[in-house]
Amino acid sequence: MTGRIDVLTIFPGYLAPLELSLVGKARAAGLLTVDVHDLRTWASDRHRTVDDTPFGGGAGMVMRPDVWGLALDEVLSTGADVSQTVLIPTPAGEPFTQALAEELALLVCAGGQLALACGRYEGIDARVGEHYARAGEVNVREVSIGDYVLNGGEVAALVIIEAVARLMPGVIGNPDSLVEESHGSAGLLEYPVYTKPPSWRGQDVPEVLLSGDHGRIGRWRRRRAVDRTAQRRPDLIEALGPAQVRPARALDAEALAEVAARTFPLACPPSVTPTDAAAFVAENLSAEQFRRYLRDRRRHVLVAELAGAVVGYTLLVVGAPENERVRAAAPDAGAELSKCYVLEDFHGQGLAALLLTETLALAARSGLTALWLGVNRANERAQRFYGKHGFERVGERTFTVGTRTEHDYVMAHTLRSA
Repeated sequence: MTGRIDVLTIFPGYLAPLELSLVGKARAAGLLTVDVHDLRTWASDRHRTVDDTPFGGGAGMVMRPDVWGLALDEVLSTGADVSQTVLIPTPAGEPFTQALAEELALLVCAGGQLALACGRYEGIDARVGEHYARAGEVNVREVSIGDYVLNGGEVAALVIIEAVARLMPGVIGNPDSLVEESHGSAGLLEYPVYTKPPSWRGQDVPEVLLSGDHGRIGRWRRRRAVDRTAQRRPDLIEALGPAQVRPARALDAEALAEVAARTFPLACPPSVTPTDAAAFVAENLSAEQFRRYLRDRRRHVLVAELAGAVVGYTLLVVGAPENERVRAAAPDAGAELSKCYVLEDFHGQGLAALLLTETLALAARSGLTALWLGVNRANERAQRFYGKHGFERVGERTFTVGTRTEHDYVMAHTLRSA
C-alpha cells in the first residue's frame, strides 16, 4: 500500500522536475503518487488573488488563510484511517533532516498522505497551520532546508520530495546505496568515492581501493568518513558520543600508521623538516612496525576508537630505560610512555586525556611503579598536558629525528597500585 504526496503552489510549473530522473520513473511505474495543485484554483475573485497586506503593517504580502483553507480541505484525504502530515517550508521551521525524511517515507509507504504547502511572499497566514494542528487530525510541521531565505517553498518541496521518495522501496535501483551515505544511521558524512581511470591528472586512486581486500577497504572507508565528518561537521562528531579506548589489534596496524604519520610531525619543533619527520615515521611508525609492536609482549598499544575508526593511540614500552641519562634521571621507571597522539581534528575533546588515563591504569595493573617519557623542550603544550596528569620533569636526553638531533625533557610519573 502506497500513500500519496500533494503539492500546493501558485507556480505548478516549478514542480516539473518531478517528472525527471528516479522520481519521475517511480511515478511512471506507480511506485509513487505525486499530485501538484494550483492554489489559485481556490481563489474566489476574477484576479485569482491569494495574498493581501499584513496586519500591523510592514513590507510584502501575506498569503490568505481562506484560500489555503479551501485548498487543504479539498486536497487532504478524508477517512479516519489515513495518516496525514502537512509540511510548510519556511526559514523559521525546524531543520529538515535525514531522520525526518525517513519518518515521512514511512508515512507514505504505510498509505499516509504528505501535503506540502508552498508559501510565497512573506509566507502563509499563521492561522492556517494553527487551525489544522488544533483540529488534531493532521500533523502540521514547519520545516527549513537550511539557514537561508528563498523566494518560495517550491525549491524546498523539490528537495523534500526527492529526499523522501528515494527511501521508498523500488525507487533506488540498488538499496545498498542507502546504507553508507551521508547522514545515515552511522551519523557520519560519506567517505570520498572514486572510479576509472585509476590515475587522472597526476592523482591516483588510493591503493587500498585497488587491493581487492574488502576488510581493508571497509576500514579505510570508515576512517575517511570519520575524518570528513570531523573536518566539516564537528557537531555530528559530538553527537556520536564518547570515544572508546581498547587494546589495539593486528587489523589496526594500517590505521595506527596513518594516525602516526599525521600526528608525529605536530609534536616536532619547526627545526625538524618534513623530510626528517617522514623518515622517522617510515623507520619507526610504519604499518609493518606496528604489526611488530603488537606481537611484542613488552609493548602495549591502546587506541581511541570513534564510530569504528582509530583516531588516537598510546604506546607503552615495558623495560628499564636503555639511555644512561634517562636511567639516572628516572631510576624507578619500569616502562616508557613512548607515544600519546590524537588526530588534530579531534583535539580539545578530551581524547588524549582519556587515552593517557587508561594507559596509566594499564601500567598500574601490570605492576609497574613508575613511567617515563621524553618530550621536546620546545613543545610546551605537551609539557603542560603531561604535567596535569602527574608527570614531573626530572632530566634531559637527546633524541634523533631523521638527520637532526633534538633535545628532550625527561618526565616521570609515579603510579599508584591498581
